Amino acid sequence: MLFWVIAAILTLGASLAVLLPLAGASKGASSSGDHDLEVYRDQLAELDRDAARGMIRPAEAAEARAEIARRILRLGNADITGKTSGRAASVTARLVATVAVLAVPLVSWGFYSQIGSPDLPSQPLSERLAKNPADSSVDELVARAEAHLAANPSDGRGWDVLAPVYLRMQRFADAAAAYRNAIRLDGDSAVRQAGLGEAIAGAAGGIVSADAQDAFEAALRLDPANAKASFYLAMALAQEGRGKEAAAAWQVMLGKLPPDSPWRGAVEQALAKSGSEVASGAAPKGPDAGDVDAASSMSPQDREAMINTMVAGLDDKLRQNPRDPEGWMRLVRSYVVLGKTDQARDALGRAIAVFGADSDEAKKFTAFGASLGLTATE
Repeated sequence: MLFWVIAAILTLGASLAVLLPLAGASKGASSSGDHDLEVYRDQLAELDRDAARGMIRPAEAAEARAEIARRILRLGNADITGKTSGRAASVTARLVATVAVLAVPLVSWGFYSQIGSPDLPSQPLSERLAKNPADSSVDELVARAEAHLAANPSDGRGWDVLAPVYLRMQRFADAAAAYRNAIRLDGDSAVRQAGLGEAIAGAAGGIVSADAQDAFEAALRLDPANAKASFYLAMALAQEGRGKEAAAAWQVMLGKLPPDSPWRGAVEQALAKSGSEVASGAAPKGPDAGDVDAASSMSPQDREAMINTMVAGLDDKLRQNPRDPEGWMRLVRSYVVLGKTDQARDALGRAIAVFGADSDEAKKFTAFGASLGLTATE
């Protein structure tokens, strides 16, 4: 109710501020004619005094009186006409202005009564952050934590709590920064290193880069049973084209996981995907660990020739069947291992061109190339 009272007072004040000047406009217009008439009367009185003192001849005085009389008559006719038309115009103008001034609050109040919420209590940020956490939304809790950490940046526990929240919100860059702060302030742990690796991989579009692998390996050194680190390291093998090794790692992991582990579903799905790719023969093969072992007994020249042949064969297969993201990443990595940076960069550019520069695959290729120190050719 208080809202409507205040709104009514403000509306009335604004309306009067516009209507009062309009009401006084006609008075100002009519006062100019009266002023002219008073001037002419003064001129007649002055003329009579000059004639009485003999300063002007009677004939000239008569002509001057006649001229002033004609001006007074013209002024009277103009006043009559002006007052009539001015009165009509003034009435019309005041009527239009009054309707317009009154229509604005009436229309705005009508809209607000339908779409507004005058009874909604105010919700300042300070009060929302101070209310019970159980009654707060996730965004409000995150805002509260961010405000606390802005004032207390050395609170390692706060960074440790906020990091996984960022991760679930897919704010990967913020999550990585929060995990690094927690590790720096509160020390290393398998959970923090695994979370850091997941955040780095998420920021790279799902590619397990070298930095992410370092974090996962650090987590396994601290806790060999860390499921997240084991899963992502196996994924890194798959992304490098080492599908058999990845499947073997997932299989070992599956045998160690407890029945109620939330990672069992992810591992089973990854195994099924890797098995279907091998069975379909869709993924062109590049040199894998077995090929490298077989080549170890060769002379350096023969070994280099064999590897170059396999890489060239993979390149040819991708030219014929280019829509194979894993194959392109194997090719790029093979060229990097061989020290052929220009060919690796060219392959990266061709891979991006196949899927389109704005595609999700192109983003993964770009992140993968960055992890190897490459940028695509134009």
